[in-house]
Amino acid sequence: MIDLHSHSVFSDGTNTPEELVALAEEAGLTALALTDHDTVDGLPRFMAAGKESPVETIPGIELSAEYAAAPLHLLGLCINPASGALQEMLAWIQEGRHDRNLQILEKLNALGYELTHDEIRKHSVDGIIGRPHFAAALMEKGHFKHKQHVFRQLLGKNKAAYADRRRLTPEACVEHLCAAGGVAVIAHPAQMRLSRSRLRRLVKKLKEHGLGGLEVYHPTHPPHQVRFLLSVCEDYDLVATGGSDFHGDLAPDLRLGTGFGDLHVPDDVLEKLKARATPLSGREATA
Repeated sequence: MIDLHSHSVFSDGTNTPEELVALAEEAGLTALALTDHDTVDGLPRFMAAGKESPVETIPGIELSAEYAAAPLHLLGLCINPASGALQEMLAWIQEGRHDRNLQILEKLNALGYELTHDEIRKHSVDGIIGRPHFAAALMEKGHFKHKQHVFRQLLGKNKAAYADRRRLTPEACVEHLCAAGGVAVIAHPAQMRLSRSRLRRLVKKLKEHGLGGLEVYHPTHPPHQVRFLLSVCEDYDLVATGGSDFHGDLAPDLRLGTGFGDLHVPDDVLEKLKARATPLSGREATA
């Protein structure tokens, strides 16, 4: 059993990379991918933990793309974290994230929630700040008891303190992930709530830019969606991947590997992904 979608404290999960590997081993997984949002900073620790475990650790990332029709996330699996192209893209994303965070802080202060950058930053493992860290700071100061309440009232999309950030186009995301030697995969496509014809058009377009997979097996995908997505993979020669989208305590009923209990990602998916990944030469990796 494998799991190709998980998050650590380096983005919006509650477990360290080492804890994720330990949980994967306890769950009997043979492989686990770490796919933090917009960062690869947790991967060195994740890969090091994998060397001491029977669990094969797969380097990955999850990117948010600018797509008007619906939220679109793209996984990069089997990536080379040292890729120069990837590092350049992430620097651009983090610059935009910094600008967004300043806007959120200004809005919170204007609403009477006095916070400083340092109070928020201390909740981040690696200095990369996202909305969960704002929520943690607000809870620490006694404004809220639960993170979900912070998002419902202030930080959720279109709420009082929400601010959007810049994103790459889906095409650019796919191309950068491929340039980093990985396989680009549309994450949890059923969550986009697109019509079947529109999803097929999106897949066809991104396939032209190097799309290699579709996340078919996901805790939120009912059986009829899985069957449809499998047919899309067959029609466009894509790898049908899957994972729990594990975030730790943020979704306590969801388990690594098995999701809500019935998730099962076939073991041979990993070999199919590896066959499509493109190992980079030393020069390409740092260009």
